[in-house]
Amino acid sequence: MLALLERGKRVLKHGLTTAAAGRRTFPNATLNAIEAAIGDGEKLHGAEVRLILEPALSLVDAWRGTSHRQRALLLFARYGIWDTEENCGVLIYINLAGRQVEIVADRNVGRRIEAGQWQAICAMLTAGFTSGAYRDSTLAAIAALNELLRQHFPAGAARSNELPNAAIVL
Repeated sequence: MLALLERGKRVLKHGLTTAAAGRRTFPNATLNAIEAAIGDGEKLHGAEVRLILEPALSLVDAWRGTSHRQRALLLFARYGIWDTEENCGVLIYINLAGRQVEIVADRNVGRRIEAGQWQAICAMLTAGFTSGAYRDSTLAAIAALNELLRQHFPAGAARSNELPNAAIVL
């Protein structure tokens, strides 16, 4: 009975979080700043970064108990973030209703960066979100991610931008 109640609460929370909430939390000016921060960072390192913002899971996914990690992995594949020449794609996934952040890294990046370092960036984001500092905490997390990637994948010769820098808002 308790599990059913928890599942119902989760569905309600995701059902009440609309696309409008995503637009209020991440207005165009913030999305433009995120795009610029990703682009500036990619000049310093050899990885490709994408940010996906999802206001809420679908009601079906919320009811089924789809984890935010499962959703991030699905989006990592769906948007081809794994499909870079150096296997160096990184996804920052933000789910507003669940107040969850996940980072998914392609295998080349995943071999070099420890889970605790990803968790620290996720914690930076969620702490900022708790205080309502969505823009500042997101930009700070992207800066920290860019620095981490610069240490492990310093920029080499000129390369093409394999993935768009603009955030994806679902």
